Amino acid sequence: MDYNHTARAIIGTSIDLHKNLDPGLLESAYEMALAFELEQLGFAVCQQVPMPFIYKGNKLEVGYRVDLIVDDKILLEIKSVDNLNPVHFAQTLTYLKISQIKLGLLINFNVKLLKDGIHRIVNNFSD
Repeated sequence: MDYNHTARAIIGTSIDLHKNLDPGLLESAYEMALAFELEQLGFAVCQQVPMPFIYKGNKLEVGYRVDLIVDDKILLEIKSVDNLNPVHFAQTLTYLKISQIKLGLLINFNVKLLKDGIHRIVNNFSD
């Protein structure tokens, strides 16, 4: 499956999930439900993936974790906040760089229409 096909499946699943759950839940609830739904569709999903922090050649245990990685190629950062801030976009891009994954989706479930809460973020990506 290519990146766009997988991303469309993730977005469609996220929209269906949002219609069933509505806004207002904790991020962890959306993360768990989305992981469940994607696994039911046959995707390989890893949750709370530790991200290494290398500083001057030393691996430091900082505790960074990516919410979800789907099929080892799309990183998902899940939020449930009133407004996404620039730091949320920067965090997602940094996770993409650290993990060397090319495509990320920043999804804020605390919106009226989920299409307004989905943002595609790329790291040196060419289709």
